[in-house]
Amino acid sequence: MERTSIPTIFTDSDRARVTEWCMRPGSSTGMHRHEFDYVVLPKAGGTVTVTDIAGNTTTAEMVAGEPYFREAGVEHEVMNLTNAEIVFIELELK
Repeated sequence: MERTSIPTIFTDSDRARVTEWCMRPGSSTGMHRHEFDYVVLPKAGGTVTVTDIAGNTTTAEMVAGEPYFREAGVEHEVMNLTNAEIVFIELELK
């Protein structure tokens, strides 16, 4: 993917980091590893395509207003292969 998603960090303390991610159509987070447990709260949902470190690809529905939790250690790339912007808040628990 050529286009990267746009992160806006709202707060970054010794206990938590809050980032808003704007995923324009055709954008990607790039492959990354989550160092901390985290909660995602979709603001403008949609279908994302997720590729894990082993190369396995799946799709997932991000539903606006429905948060979900993941444990530290997740390694993946999240892509927006749709024609609509996807926006979510990520709260990392340090």
